Amino acid sequence: MSNGSGLESLVDQTISVITNDGRNIVGLLKGFDQATNIILDESHERVYSTKEGVQQLVLGLYIIRGDNVSIVGELDEELDSHLDMSKLRAHPLKPVIH
Repeated sequence: MSNGSGLESLVDQTISVITNDGRNIVGLLKGFDQATNIILDESHERVYSTKEGVQQLVLGLYIIRGDNVSIVGELDEELDSHLDMSKLRAHPLKPVIH
């Protein structure tokens, strides 16, 4: 049964989810439902800062409520593995306002 969300093709792949409150959570997409509730495995949150490298907080198996999902994107694992997170600097994302 297709719900038209386009997430079907990303199951069992690493994705990046930006939440409405400005969090960036990366993990393996294990499932989702018609409300876009997302189940991630082996997940972590990337916390950006202008003063220090990216912190990666281990979350493990994690569920994101669909009403808090802003953007879902496929992650290029090969490109991502070559990034030196300790050298990246960025402003934290601001919350998404609808």
